Amino acid sequence: MTADMNTSRIGDSVVVNEAVSTGYDRGFLGTGIAVPELDAAVRGDAVRLDGSEVIEYTHFSLALSAVRRFAFWVGWNIDGGAMKRIGRRGIDFVKDSRIPADMQVGNELYQGNRLDRGHLARRADLLWGTESEAERANIDSFFYTNITPQMDDFNQSSRRGVWGQLEDAVFADVDVDDLKVTVFGGPVFRADDRVHRGVALPREYWKVICFVEAGRLTCRAFLLTQQLDLREALELDEFRVFQVALTEIEERTRLHFPTALHDADTLATTELTGVREPLESTADIRW
Repeated sequence: MTADMNTSRIGDSVVVNEAVSTGYDRGFLGTGIAVPELDAAVRGDAVRLDGSEVIEYTHFSLALSAVRRFAFWVGWNIDGGAMKRIGRRGIDFVKDSRIPADMQVGNELYQGNRLDRGHLARRADLLWGTESEAERANIDSFFYTNITPQMDDFNQSSRRGVWGQLEDAVFADVDVDDLKVTVFGGPVFRADDRVHRGVALPREYWKVICFVEAGRLTCRAFLLTQQLDLREALELDEFRVFQVALTEIEERTRLHFPTALHDADTLATTELTGVREPLESTADIRW
């Protein structure tokens, strides 16, 4: 997948220049993994770019909700064998000029409160390939289309950082073929999400991590429940990370994942029984 796009930034705006930028690669793991499909009930809410609901950046793609102004989903590829160390100094969060500004939540939400700009596709996950690719991915990760609001103690509070360590845990605990991993993630949109400055703030997030081990595709799904209260300090146990079945993610998000991932989600039928406990550390993950 390719799209003509490169970016330069002036103040709080972005200028899109001509260049080749690869988005999410469905064949990255050696087997075709399509992006999630939006349910018919929400498909009309997808922002379209050049007629497509899939918007591409460097090493990731996403679908954007026009009503909520956050991504329905983001899909990205991680090449653990080609990672680069690149800083973020001098890179600002900006809106994507290819998309109407009023369909994106920008800096107006984050000023003067405890909300942080949280990456959906982790910046560090995208910094691979050639130096120029990694540099473009670094910049692209800061588009507001890849950002959602998170409390400032989000990573600390989400079970000692389990949420932010999920991708790292794959490489640490699994003999991943070719050191390649594919991830999907996004917010859960609920009708009762708290509204702040005219923006409904998601309080649940999900991730689906896919990899191949010994030639076998595996899929694991995770849900973070975040209770947002802008008036009170949050307790640590208000952030809970659960390992769940892929079907539960579908039910909460109105997304449909490809059959290949359902077949690879063996945890759904063999291990998820009884009362579910939150993950206390990455050691609790059942790969």
